[in-house]
Amino acid sequence: MSSEIISNAKPVISNQNGPHEQIPHLVARHLAAPFRKPYPDFSLHAFEEANNWLQQFNRPIIFDSYCGVGESTVALAKLHPEASVIGLDKSLHRLNKHDEHYRASGVDNYYLLRADVDDFWRLAVDAQWQLSHHYLLYPNPWPKSAHIKRRCHGSPLFSSLLALGGRIELRSNWPLYVEEFAWALSLAGHPASAQAFVPDPVITPFERKYLAAQQTLYHCIYSLKR
Repeated sequence: MSSEIISNAKPVISNQNGPHEQIPHLVARHLAAPFRKPYPDFSLHAFEEANNWLQQFNRPIIFDSYCGVGESTVALAKLHPEASVIGLDKSLHRLNKHDEHYRASGVDNYYLLRADVDDFWRLAVDAQWQLSHHYLLYPNPWPKSAHIKRRCHGSPLFSSLLALGGRIELRSNWPLYVEEFAWALSLAGHPASAQAFVPDPVITPFERKYLAAQQTLYHCIYSLKR
């Protein structure tokens, strides 16, 4: 489920012609049976690190999952100065690029963390965290039909995403991914829709690259009841 650094802005190519037919089955199965994979030590340590930072404040919690180099995390921290924003990515290489470009922003209400999102979401649910916002900005689309279970809405972690609550916003340059995500939310009792949009301001390197290539971007926004 991690983001990929894309070397160019080619459109997503897939062997799917429409939303994956397995989505209703996958959503029903994952909502009915919790994911029980054991937590590795590094995930437990990462969550403890984030929790220690978070406990210093009494602020709403925002996740920027798959944050890459953290440009979006800084932008979201500026947009939500009342909140604590946690940027999550499993790539140390991407996170290490953050200090060079963004630490001089003067924003101090965010925290970047190297973490496996699959584990971190579940640990946050276990700790009964409730989010005010959850941003999923340009996750790896896993465009092959056989990889449906690696997409956010086809993964066993979909139930954790719902349990965390808040205002969810997914963005992608692949309309089918966003359509599937909205369909999965609707199947789970949260009627959502996918729409084309123009970001203003641009908050990720992906958006900048896609817009420069004149690609249409899509998003799904839905506020889960708390």
